[in-house]
Amino acid sequence: MGLTGIRNVCKVSLGIPAEKQPQLHNRWHPDIPFAGSIKNGETVKIECVDWTGGQIGNNDSADDMKNVDLTRIHYLSGPFEIETAEPGDVLLVEIMDVQPFEDSPWGFTGVFDKSNGGGFLDEIYPTAAKAIWDFEGIYCTSRHIPHVKFAGLIHPGILGCAPSAEVLATWNKREGELIAANKLDRIVAQPPNEINVHAGSASEEVKAKVGKEGARTIPGRPEHGGNCDIKNLSRGSKVYLPIHVKGAKFSVGDLHFSQGDGEISFCGAIEMAGVITINFKVMKNGMADLGMKSPLYLPGPVEPHYGPGRYLTFEGFSVDEHGKQHYMDVTVAYRQTTLRCIEYLRRFGYSDYQVYLLLSCAPVQGHVAGIVDIPNACTTLGLPMDIFDFDISPTGAAKRLDMGSCAFETGVKEGKVSQGGKNSEISWGGGLTFKEKDINVVESLKEKFYGSSS
Repeated sequence: MGLTGIRNVCKVSLGIPAEKQPQLHNRWHPDIPFAGSIKNGETVKIECVDWTGGQIGNNDSADDMKNVDLTRIHYLSGPFEIETAEPGDVLLVEIMDVQPFEDSPWGFTGVFDKSNGGGFLDEIYPTAAKAIWDFEGIYCTSRHIPHVKFAGLIHPGILGCAPSAEVLATWNKREGELIAANKLDRIVAQPPNEINVHAGSASEEVKAKVGKEGARTIPGRPEHGGNCDIKNLSRGSKVYLPIHVKGAKFSVGDLHFSQGDGEISFCGAIEMAGVITINFKVMKNGMADLGMKSPLYLPGPVEPHYGPGRYLTFEGFSVDEHGKQHYMDVTVAYRQTTLRCIEYLRRFGYSDYQVYLLLSCAPVQGHVAGIVDIPNACTTLGLPMDIFDFDISPTGAAKRLDMGSCAFETGVKEGKVSQGGKNSEISWGGGLTFKEKDINVVESLKEKFYGSSS
């Protein structure tokens, strides 16, 4: 150890289209060929393009954000063979380091147009927007969100091993049933899509199969992890991943310089290209020994530190912005928590879109505070006050500053603020027992509360 350099098992080029690079892929499928081999116990470097494959530029226009092609994402490095790995084992992934490329010290945060990707608050903020961040060592700043500076908690948004054919079929069936049952005026899941599929170095025959069957990389999934966007999977973290195929077929990508809990704008971290250093160990029979159904992780020792008293914390409940009561809905609660923070920072001169972008990528702490006090779940969002170069503490009226603007598409000076979701139905949570649709049940309840009508 220390006498030789760490082996780089995946070199990428930022000047070559991602779909032309055989060591990358953008679907999950067990038949995508290995991009390289890694020894059990070895530490290696893996280079990654940004998750869009270079579609977003370092400029002052959000045209690229509005027109991003989401059939192409995410571009991942891999899959890699981990020697000795077999189905039923666990892959211990220790993240040793993550860094942006030295000649590309910048990243981006975006809001997608509601008609092309959307985001957590797209019913309210439907316009495409963008912020560019410049990196200086551990710190980042943005010309599009002034008066803010913070240290990055650099991490991969995606890491996972390939599904087996059986696991892949489960994913497609499960998500297909959701799509078929959809009652919302939005896309709720993305089925396999042959358009712009990239299957690494696969033959045309295998590529066509991957296009027809391959799972999209957009969601994380319980059987393997994937796109979990956990900001604390940074340097020093250990991740325990289930293995479903021989050789594991491990892939990684979607590197983030920083991210807030929830990554609320969808393209919400500070997205970047860079290199990750990982040590791999195979735990034989690990899934059975650990009773594992989903990945586990141990966070590393590296994290920006703000005193407990330096987080201005906002609360939200299961009552939406239209005043409708929902049952223990954590999504509604966290949306309201976020809106309370946007309303607060608006007082200092920031636009809603600037705050939306900031909360997506700054080191905010999101928590579920209460989930038993019917009918309201309670969530919180802790905003570190020390990332600002002025005082945002709640001491009275705010002094408005010149905050400039984030980037919008050509011809757009400010983003729309809308009032979507007015016709939403009351949500009751998932996985709960529903009443039988039987008139006898209704009549018995009437009798219980109002007495016999005879």
